[in-house]
Amino acid sequence: MTADVRPTRPWIRWAVGCLLVLVLLAPVFGWASGAVGYAEPIGNAAHATGAADAASTVLPGLLPDYSVAGLDGPLGTLAAAGIGTVLTLGVALGAGRLLER
Repeated sequence: MTADVRPTRPWIRWAVGCLLVLVLLAPVFGWASGAVGYAEPIGNAAHATGAADAASTVLPGLLPDYSVAGLDGPLGTLAAAGIGTVLTLGVALGAGRLLER
């Protein structure tokens, strides 16, 4: 009979739970930023210098404007938050496994 020598990691459930709560709150944060008129500082600087008028999109990004094409408003924000979290977590876990070797 062999004993299970894998270490228990109780923090994993807590961390995944926190990520889930943040993903579910993402549409609320999106609504709140619109309600107070928040704008990204780099966007403000681009508008102030006139650079925004000359800008052209070369690579639109994976989730442009924190949304998913075809899904508007809170649903798009929720989907983007979920996709972004899963992708980031997957890359981080993959890198961690490679570093363990």
